[in-house]
Amino acid sequence: MKNATNQSQGMLLFKLTALQSFAIGTLKVKEIVPYTPLTAIPHSHHTVLGAANLRGDTLPVIDMAKAVGYPPLTKDELKDCYIIITDCRRMLVGFLVRGINKITECNWHNIDAPPSALGSNVFVTGVTTVEDKLVQLLDVELILSKIFPDAPDSLHPVLTDVQREILRPLKILLVDDSAVARRQLSQALDSISIPYFIATNGRDALEMLKHAAEANDPFDILVSDIEMPGLDGYELAFEVQNSSILNHAYIILHTSLSSEISVSQAHQVGAHEALTKFEANELIHAMLRGAERKNGAEVVA
Repeated sequence: MKNATNQSQGMLLFKLTALQSFAIGTLKVKEIVPYTPLTAIPHSHHTVLGAANLRGDTLPVIDMAKAVGYPPLTKDELKDCYIIITDCRRMLVGFLVRGINKITECNWHNIDAPPSALGSNVFVTGVTTVEDKLVQLLDVELILSKIFPDAPDSLHPVLTDVQREILRPLKILLVDDSAVARRQLSQALDSISIPYFIATNGRDALEMLKHAAEANDPFDILVSDIEMPGLDGYELAFEVQNSSILNHAYIILHTSLSSEISVSQAHQVGAHEALTKFEANELIHAMLRGAERKNGAEVVA
């Protein structure tokens, strides 16, 4: 399946070291600007170099190389660096990188899971090749979660006993390629004793949905990330909505992208809701709306 939603998603290639290429999806990128002098932020994380004022927005700027474990930028390098401004996890953040390579079209089906040889480099969610060179796709959510930890109350939903009992019988599938996002989702549902299943990519999720439906035990709620290698969240939602045995599921696309465009595209492919990560109460109440829809359909049936 190829549609307009994933045609617009390319990769921004950039340098953190002299030899290795890295990338993030272009949907996360708002702007790229040359280095500009920064204002110090007292008591900030050791990877935050300072704050930049760009077009009226004041945003923290992170040394991305240092954040993922590579040598930090030196003062002499700064003049040749670029700031990648991202709109992610409800905040504008700048990542300072050693160089910008290019924006390239990307077939996200060709992105593979990180090889075990990468070892402890947990910030990589996938690898691919561009012009015969290895490119590592970075987990921006994980980077930001370590620098700007979520407030505890954003991770633990509050609901009544009645609401909990409405959710408990539902079969829920959580899909995300980011380890930090899966941990957040798990913590949120574990804290209120709601059972669930987890998939780490869209392809596995689709197989789980099909097997459950064929066993006459279909999933009721599907919560999926949008940006995933292989089968992304848009494509997964499209496949589910266009299958007579799968479209029973209430689809919630749950993304670190803060753009209104991503919400509009989510609805175009058949998702019932699109939420920006991570606010547990918003997610749980979306699930409750899914439960209401399911219960209403059962009454009509």
